[in-house]
Amino acid sequence: MSNFPDFANHGYQVVRELGRNLVGGRITYLAKSISPTPSDRGGVSVVIKQFHFGWTNSDWSGFKAYEREIQVLRSLNHSGIPRYLDSFETSAGFCMVQEYKNAQSLAVPRSFDPDDIKQIATSILEILIYLQKRIPPVIHRDIKPENILVDDDLNVYLVDFGFARIGGGDVAMSSVALGTLGFMPPEQLYNRQLSEATDLYGLGATLICLLSGTKSTQIDSLIDEDGRIDFKPLVPKLSLRFIDWIERMVQPKQKDRFENATAAKEALGPIYPIRLPEVNLSESLLEFQATTLSGERLTQTITVSNAIAETILSGRWEVAPHESDPPHTPETHAWISFKPAQFASNQAECQITVDTSKLIPDKTYERQILLHSNGARATTPLKIRVQTNPLQINYLSLYWSFAILCGTSFGVAWLVAINWAGASTVFATSSAGSWVAALICCACFSPLFSEVDERLKSATRRTKSLWIVGLCGLAASFGPVGLGLILALFGAGVATSAKVGAMAEARARGMLNDSQSESSQPFDMVATGFWGLVGAGFGSIGAAMLWAMLEPQFGYVRLLLAVVFAAVAVGGGTKAIAYQMQAVGFALSSGRAIRALIIALGLSLGAGLQIGLSHPLLLAAVAGTSLPLAAMMIYQPMQRSRLLANSRQHKQNLIKP
Repeated sequence: MSNFPDFANHGYQVVRELGRNLVGGRITYLAKSISPTPSDRGGVSVVIKQFHFGWTNSDWSGFKAYEREIQVLRSLNHSGIPRYLDSFETSAGFCMVQEYKNAQSLAVPRSFDPDDIKQIATSILEILIYLQKRIPPVIHRDIKPENILVDDDLNVYLVDFGFARIGGGDVAMSSVALGTLGFMPPEQLYNRQLSEATDLYGLGATLICLLSGTKSTQIDSLIDEDGRIDFKPLVPKLSLRFIDWIERMVQPKQKDRFENATAAKEALGPIYPIRLPEVNLSESLLEFQATTLSGERLTQTITVSNAIAETILSGRWEVAPHESDPPHTPETHAWISFKPAQFASNQAECQITVDTSKLIPDKTYERQILLHSNGARATTPLKIRVQTNPLQINYLSLYWSFAILCGTSFGVAWLVAINWAGASTVFATSSAGSWVAALICCACFSPLFSEVDERLKSATRRTKSLWIVGLCGLAASFGPVGLGLILALFGAGVATSAKVGAMAEARARGMLNDSQSESSQPFDMVATGFWGLVGAGFGSIGAAMLWAMLEPQFGYVRLLLAVVFAAVAVGGGTKAIAYQMQAVGFALSSGRAIRALIIALGLSLGAGLQIGLSHPLLLAAVAGTSLPLAAMMIYQPMQRSRLLANSRQHKQNLIKP
């Protein structure tokens, strides 16, 4: 025979006992309905809560309060609250019948990850929002692990409204106690006015139990002398924002908590529970520029950092699959490699290397590489772009730059020779100034950027500017002709720019329409040229006047300035051409040798113009620089042609873009 109570007269048969609370005078049973009711619940599983008044100080005089709560529970309609179904009296009390949920309470030991616990918290907050929006609002007053049910699909249910407060009235179900110690906020513990923030305390304490593995009966061990729950040392892996959110939920003072469940839910939404590293890449795009047809290994370094305290970033590089690449594994790739391929550091310097020997020349390759990490973002993409060496190279522009550099060195040597020999004739200085001024024009219009990669253009522009400034100073220091030419060029440039700018502004303001612009083009060209001549004339006059004032005191100062400007010109020109040679594929060592030979040849010729080209030492210097220079300049195009033919022969074996 069963020891379970017989509720057959009321249409229910007890299946088993779910739990009991002897202090509260309550036993909970799982039962099934054995007779159809108006809602046809025959055979449906239900929960019967049997209240014994004889076990406590309660008596039948409080039954009106129970009836009132039953009416409130009957009006509740939320998927997270088991529905009220029925109630009936017994000899020692009464029973309440509710919908059965096949879920265990959070008091039963189970394993939840922090994201699951956040989902549980969100579900309880949604139930509290529903209760708090009712008129009058319902305050549960006994939120704890035992009163929260969670099934295997993380569906959450709030049960046991025995201590609920509805509006301004108390509804005590079957216990003198009005909550559970450790889960009651101070205002509830000391019977002060409650608010919508009251239930947040119990929810926060419940979450602390779940996250720290603390049993609900032991939560008092976490309360410090100030009445605060100290749980931080127990959850080292939680994010600081999540910890701050929970701490606010369990603040002793109501005003320090969230105002209500709605505010708490909004604050929780964007928070990640786990303290995760954050991936920061120093670059979002890496660009590689090949400079040789024979294939080379190009390497760039990217910094991967993490600024989240008390976390260690670990990552692994991989190349994303691409239809043109051969099959590869996460650890290996046909032409892209990483060093290190894996790391565990908050400041990692990673080298990414591409092997262009397996790529088709004169093509642009774009690939995406992936950084898999333990960060908040599991995978971080990085784009790389590889430009292989072009098939055709315009060596003429490079040789033009060589000629200007040689001429610069020639002018420097000539200046030194003139001053060393004591020659200060107007013809010598004027001729030298005119020569350098011509070099300036050549340098200004040299196609120095035609073969230079975008990454090198700004550096090339700076070095080319130094080159031209040095030449200008050098020309001006030679004499009135050089200074006159420089100021004439400057005046012409200013006047021409002013005229062109005035016409552009007139068009922008609508003072000239398209037809007027076309008809006035011949006049504009003549006018621009006229103003250029005017500027050149004023520049020449100014140069003559300036030289007349400076010549008596110039002396050695002029020589010193000439040497300084010569050094600037040669240095700037050498560096600018170095970038251009790098762009067209000259090896670093041969490029340095060619530039050194060009400068030496120019110096030899400049000195020879004053000393005499028949001097044996001078002839040896010219021969010793010109012959190796010619050989090296011829070899580079021939070598490139051979590599180009070889590349075309094996093109079918190369990887496509």
